[in-house]
Amino acid sequence: MSTISREEVARLAGLARIDLTPGELTRLAGELDVIVESVAKVSEIATSDVPATSHPLPLTNVFRDDVPGEPLRVEDVLAGAPAAEDGRFLVPQILEED
Repeated sequence: MSTISREEVARLAGLARIDLTPGELTRLAGELDVIVESVAKVSEIATSDVPATSHPLPLTNVFRDDVPGEPLRVEDVLAGAPAAEDGRFLVPQILEED
């Protein structure tokens, strides 16, 4: 039994400003039905004793220790800049302000 009609797909495509042919509407309606059925099957299986997960393998971020160091000297930073003025990067003005 189809839960998503061609008309619903056409309406959603129109809202998303996607131009679909009649064949694409039929194909997508069928594909979306399969997706909806798959989600329904997973929902049946998922119970309160099964914890939710976002990834099948445990993930661990690896961070280095945040150790403060000496900052770069302004002269060294500005040495690589195309233009500098008064100890700052000099960039072209993009707004018409004084």
